[in-house]
Amino acid sequence: MPKYPPKTFIVGGNWKCNGTKESIRELMDAWNKGKDMSTADVEVVIAPPAVYCEYTRCIMRLDFQVMVQNVWIGKGGAVTGEVSADMICDWGYGWVMIGHSERRMLDVVKESDETIAEKAKFCLGKGLSVMFCIGETLEERESGQCDTVNQRQLKALQAVISHSDWRRVVIAYEPVWAIGTGVSCPPAKAQETHKSLREYLRRSEGEAVAECTRIVYGGSVSPE
Repeated sequence: MPKYPPKTFIVGGNWKCNGTKESIRELMDAWNKGKDMSTADVEVVIAPPAVYCEYTRCIMRLDFQVMVQNVWIGKGGAVTGEVSADMICDWGYGWVMIGHSERRMLDVVKESDETIAEKAKFCLGKGLSVMFCIGETLEERESGQCDTVNQRQLKALQAVISHSDWRRVVIAYEPVWAIGTGVSCPPAKAQETHKSLREYLRRSEGEAVAECTRIVYGGSVSPE
C-alpha cells in the first residue's frame, strides 16, 4: 500500500451572525498574545460575518486565516445581497464555508444538496479551498439514517467535482443536533462517523482521496 503524506491538522471557528467591532477587537487582543503557530503543522481558519472579514484580518495574527461563511452559486451580477467567489478571491481570502446546516435547514434559506455542491464546484474552480459541511438531524440519527444522510450530501458534491479537487476540500461533519443546542456530540460518536465517512470515500473515490481528505468535527463543543 502506498504511503500518503500526513494530513495537516486544521481548526476552524464559525462566528455565524455574531460579533461587533468591539468584541472582535477584544478577542483578537487575546488571540494575538498566543504562541506563534506559523511553523506548526496546523491551519487555523476563522469565519466572521462577511462585513467583518477585512476588519478581522487587519487585526488578526498572521498565522490565522479568514474564511467567508457563504458564497453565491456562480458568477456575480444582478444578484443583490450576494457575495461571489471572484470577490472573495479579489480580497485574497483563501477559504469559503459551504453547506452549513443552517443554510440547508433554515426555512427562509433551504439550500438543496445540489445547490451546495454547485457552489463548491464554482469555488474550487476559482482556486478557493472549501469547508464542506454535512450532518444529520437528531431524528435522522435516531432512525439509523446518519450514514445515509451524510453520503447523500457527499454524493451531490462527488457528482460535480474531480478527484484532484478533493485536495482543497475539508469535510466538516456537523451533527445538527449538536449545534447551538447545548448538547455536544460524544467524541466516540464523532469518531465513529468520521471512520464511516472515510470508508465511504475509500469505496467511492479510491484510496488516495480517502487518505488525503481531511475530516473534522463541526458541531458544538463544551469546555470538558
